[in-house]
Amino acid sequence: DPYPFFARLRREAPVKLLRQQDGNRVWLITRYADVAAALKDDRFTKDVLGGSGDRTKPRKDPWWMPSFLRPLGTNMLYQDPPNHTRLRALVQKAFTAAYVERLRERIERYAHELIDRMLERGGADLVADFALPIPLRVICDMLGVPEQDRLKFGAWSQKVMSVSTGPDALLVIPSLWKFLQFVRGLVRLRQRQPADDLLSVLVRVEEAGDHLSEDELVGMVFLLLIAGHETTVNLISSGMLELIRRPAELERLRADPALDRTAVEELLRLTSPVELATDRFTLQPLEYCGVTIPKSARVHLVIGSANHDEAQFPDPERMDLAREPNRHLAFGHGIHYCVGAPLARLEAQVAIRALLDRCAEVALGVPEAEVRWRRSVYLRGLRALPVRASGRRAVA
Repeated sequence: DPYPFFARLRREAPVKLLRQQDGNRVWLITRYADVAAALKDDRFTKDVLGGSGDRTKPRKDPWWMPSFLRPLGTNMLYQDPPNHTRLRALVQKAFTAAYVERLRERIERYAHELIDRMLERGGADLVADFALPIPLRVICDMLGVPEQDRLKFGAWSQKVMSVSTGPDALLVIPSLWKFLQFVRGLVRLRQRQPADDLLSVLVRVEEAGDHLSEDELVGMVFLLLIAGHETTVNLISSGMLELIRRPAELERLRADPALDRTAVEELLRLTSPVELATDRFTLQPLEYCGVTIPKSARVHLVIGSANHDEAQFPDPERMDLAREPNRHLAFGHGIHYCVGAPLARLEAQVAIRALLDRCAEVALGVPEAEVRWRRSVYLRGLRALPVRASGRRAVA
């Protein structure tokens, strides 16, 4: 439970310099107003490898960087304008709201198939047996990942996202190499044999005569595969845990489907599936809350803290399924606002509604003290969530 610690930081040291286990120094910014401002502040750079402050110079990879990792630095998450603007424009031509809405029926079908199995067994691990398969299948369908490769893709993804310190990063290099080789093979396949999937659209897409290079395609697909399911797994499973902890709110949502939209926004705020925004680096000395952060400093914007800030959200630890306005920062803010936000919202609304409609009971299958959280710097999610479930089978 990090929230009491975040509350203490907001009160006593809203801009705080920490030394991590691996010896690196990082600044934390924890208040809502400051996090929201910093997410839009162009005096930060997202370019972890080329954050020299001179955006006119060509970007150079450091001497120590293995060539197979180069595509990771090309994805738009780690780019500043104008390159970020270019990459986002290209992917948004493929990732439209209309395209996402067409996935609703498929998401509903997947959810009900998984609930059928859960009810047959009288329970399940809500992470591995429900929250993970839905967004994983959807993003793999969208990008044309072959059925036989999906389990190993999921394993690679979880390994890569388990990094919490520098030494951890060394341990995931083999999984990362396999993952990127797999993605490059998929990109080359779609370059030769286009299909009816998002990757084929990305291969073809152009903006003012521009297109994505192969490395950019690999970086983009890697980002979409990771971001397209990891955070949604956390939202569905952590969101259900919060509802199980509050039976009256669970029953309120079960009885009123009109709350689905605002309920998911409140679960995004409460659970903050992305706990820290990915690294930013100062291009010049910056002052936040009267504290000067030096040039070239590494900064973490603590979204999980901002979303629980009492200065922005009245009674922030209370679940209010009808909370409006609810200007949480779960998907970021500014130019790096999550391009997949509409898909994550749709998947969570459909998945949670299906569970509540089909299951008369969803209760923890273990004492709450035994529930464990994954190790990760940036994401907050459950390792597993054993539940008991009873209800009715689907009507054909």
